[in-house]
Amino acid sequence: MQSINEIKEILSRCSIDALPAQLKQWEGDSRKGVQNVLTSFRKKYERHLQELARLEEILTYERSCWAAGYALVAGIDEVGRGPLAGPVVAAAVILPQECKIEGVNDSKKLSAKKREELYDVILEKAVSYGIGIVSNERIDEINILQATYEAMREALSQLSPHAEYILADAVTIPRISTPQRGIIKGDAKSMSIGAASIVAKVYRDRLMETYDAAYPGYGFGANKGYGSAEHIAAIQELGLTPIHRRSFVKNLRPQEGDTTTDKGGRGETLAAKQMQKMGYEILERNFHALRGEIDIIARRRKLIIFAEVKKRRTIEKAAYAISARQKERIRRGAETFIARHPQYAGFQFRFDAVLIRFPFSVRHLENVW
Repeated sequence: MQSINEIKEILSRCSIDALPAQLKQWEGDSRKGVQNVLTSFRKKYERHLQELARLEEILTYERSCWAAGYALVAGIDEVGRGPLAGPVVAAAVILPQECKIEGVNDSKKLSAKKREELYDVILEKAVSYGIGIVSNERIDEINILQATYEAMREALSQLSPHAEYILADAVTIPRISTPQRGIIKGDAKSMSIGAASIVAKVYRDRLMETYDAAYPGYGFGANKGYGSAEHIAAIQELGLTPIHRRSFVKNLRPQEGDTTTDKGGRGETLAAKQMQKMGYEILERNFHALRGEIDIIARRRKLIIFAEVKKRRTIEKAAYAISARQKERIRRGAETFIARHPQYAGFQFRFDAVLIRFPFSVRHLENVW
């Protein structure tokens, strides 16, 4: 007699179409554990049938186009109309006729992991696809609606072969001669539009993750440029980056300037956030003593860091900006801090520099003097 784990392993390896026949083999097994396993896999098969029915339904618009003689039907959708930062991205996808990709749906209804999985499957199966990107500067210039249309036209122009008919999510794209139809909530009603929504979403999310590394402190990797509380607080504290949409953040700017180059305390804030990401605990900022001062004092395990922050147009200029006089001032400030905090007497001490090039390149140099 096979064990419950063996039965579970066999069913796990079984193809979904062969699952009903496999389940029948153990229907007469009275063991409760076996029946629980069978119930679980029956539910899995029921979900599969429900998904097949949904896929049949979301091919309705494509089939009407194919029946009318349009063999190459493109779905198109955009991502990024609402964020405060980053571009708007559109994707156009032509799938083979009767192509059914399980899981394709409105990208907002899917987890990030599922979108990533489907992204590769969609691009592999697609007859053709295109991705249009319109920058934040262009959005400010022509407004977000026109920028969205521009991104869509760019995505469509990349298709090879070109689309014979276009299914778009909710809009009618101007200045397009190809026949088209706008479908309200089309990303959930059309296989092609749903696929396009996933491609656009994954592409833009990956782009924002690269911006998160380039402009630390704003949380772009998590918020993708949308107006989260963390993002808004960062704008007010650090200022704007080159990827922010000026027309979207008029009421959020802390002062008149467009960048943080002339805002004294914001460089220290950016440096502190970067150090926290590296595992440091910030003990003091702008520590003042009679004989000296220190921008940031931080701790990691049994190590105390005294850090000087320098903000310049280039990293090289920032590095040369720390003078011998400033080093002496920091050393005196460190002596005062240690005297005031005897609990750190047994710790190691180090003098670091955090160099900031605007816009927002951060370099942490250890043990610089």
